[in-house]
Amino acid sequence: MKVIKAPLSREDILELKMGEEVLVEGSIYTARDAAHKRIAEAIRTGQDLPFDPNGQIIYYVGPCPAPPGRVIGSAGPTTSGRMDAYAPLLIKRGLRVMIGKGSRDEAVIEAMQKYGALYLAAVGGAGAYLARKIVAAEIVAYPELGPEAILKLEVKDFPCIVAIDAQGNNIYAR
Repeated sequence: MKVIKAPLSREDILELKMGEEVLVEGSIYTARDAAHKRIAEAIRTGQDLPFDPNGQIIYYVGPCPAPPGRVIGSAGPTTSGRMDAYAPLLIKRGLRVMIGKGSRDEAVIEAMQKYGALYLAAVGGAGAYLARKIVAAEIVAYPELGPEAILKLEVKDFPCIVAIDAQGNNIYAR
């Protein structure tokens, strides 16, 4: 099984193929709809972004509060289609990997092919298990959004499947 860790280059991404199992290691960022809307507005208006997306990984998750003795609460993937309106902007800025669940629209897949990005599926319904793969979490931006704030997570052995590769091969279209 391949291990991926940000920052990732276009070449790193091109090696991964639809259907491959991967383990994600190191730093990743969380962002859902509300955070994506703010990031897109910042890009459009030339403002600073809360983190540099170049070479990075975004996990579409709104984690639950951490129970006693844990870093984070349940952290299962959310439906990725809600970010489709914003994803091409981030991919153009160098975002290399998105993690979520469900299919993506054609504009996202076209941006992935053009700029070299891929989409990983995490197992829906496995939020408690996935939370155990998160070893640290800190708020990076938009704390007022609660579970939709942008977090920087440190992950170890975070399991995913390449759902759509940089060539546009799509597990959901099979």
